[in-house]
Amino acid sequence: MPKLEIYKIFRFEAAHRLTGVPATHKCSRMHGHSYEVQVWLCGPVDPRTGFVMDYGDLATACEPVFERLDHAILNEIEGLNNPTSENMSVWLWNALKPQLPLLSKIIIKETESSGCIYTGS
Repeated sequence: MPKLEIYKIFRFEAAHRLTGVPATHKCSRMHGHSYEVQVWLCGPVDPRTGFVMDYGDLATACEPVFERLDHAILNEIEGLNNPTSENMSVWLWNALKPQLPLLSKIIIKETESSGCIYTGS
């Protein structure tokens, strides 16, 4: 049975400051982003439903995690004291993987031209 990849895009607004950069770095100051996150799954197509996973079920599984991030100060969330895109992608993976065993990739865009891709460890 072939494996296919599916994805769903989630968006949220949040503020943060990076703690691992010098005080002179512009990102050491509090600022915000309109984040776009793609959650990718890879698996076989269920012969009964025709889905890898229903997009509605994917949204339901992700909703509590993204509600926690939306309009938050990311530095105040446990595990995100230095919320770079890289650190956020690992945090998201760990938060979503228990509900999404087929999780294969997290793509975070913090701006139109900058982002991060994480495929697990």
